[in-house]
Amino acid sequence: MNGTYIFSTQTQVESKPLLQKKRIGIFGGTFNPPHIGQLVLAECVGKQLGVEKVYWMPNSQPVDGTHASAIEPSYRAQLVKSAIMGNPFFDIELIEIRNGGQSYTYQTMRELVESHPENEYYFIVGAEKVKKIQSWDYIDELTQLVKFAVGVRDGQKKQLNFPALWFDVPDIRISSSDIRTRLRLKQSINYLVPEREAYFIQEYNLYRGLYD
Repeated sequence: MNGTYIFSTQTQVESKPLLQKKRIGIFGGTFNPPHIGQLVLAECVGKQLGVEKVYWMPNSQPVDGTHASAIEPSYRAQLVKSAIMGNPFFDIELIEIRNGGQSYTYQTMRELVESHPENEYYFIVGAEKVKKIQSWDYIDELTQLVKFAVGVRDGQKKQLNFPALWFDVPDIRISSSDIRTRLRLKQSINYLVPEREAYFIQEYNLYRGLYD
C-alpha cells in the first residue's frame, strides 16, 4: 500500500515565569548628622514608591568637598543606626564606608546592581539636591542603573535633565548644618534629631569645636 504519511510533532515549550524584582530604595548622603527632616523624606517617598525597604547609605568621603568638617564615617554610621532604630522599613547599607575613599554614586550603584540583580533600585533625594545631581560624574550612566525618586516640598521646582519620579513631602526645613552650629554653640537639638541620636552625640561629644 502506497501512501504518504505526514508526521506532525508539536513541541511544547514550558516558559518559566519571570521573577519580579524587589523594589528597593537607596537614600544616600553624608548624614552629618542625620535629622528628622531626612527621616520624614525617606519614609514618605519610600512608602509612596511602594518599596520593600529603604536603605540609608552613608558615604565614606564626599567628593564635592561640601563637608570638610564631616566626622568619621564610623560615627556617622552609628548616628544613622541610632536615627532609624525601631523602624523596620529602614536599614543601613555600608558599602561606601567599607570601600573607603571618595564615594561616587555611579560606581557604588553599579556594584550593588551587579551584586543584587534581584533588586530594582530607586535613588531617593530631596528636591534641593536636584541641581547638584545633574553635575554628578557619570550621571547618564547612573540613570540607566537606577530610577530617581525626588521628594518635593511646597514651591520647589520639578525640573531635571533626565526622567524622575516626583513625590510630595511635608515641608520640614531642618538642615544638618544648622544642627552642627547649634551643637557648636551648646544649644539644644531636641526634636531636630531622634532622642537616641541626640544621646549618642552627647555621649561622644560630637561636633563640638568643629567649624564648617
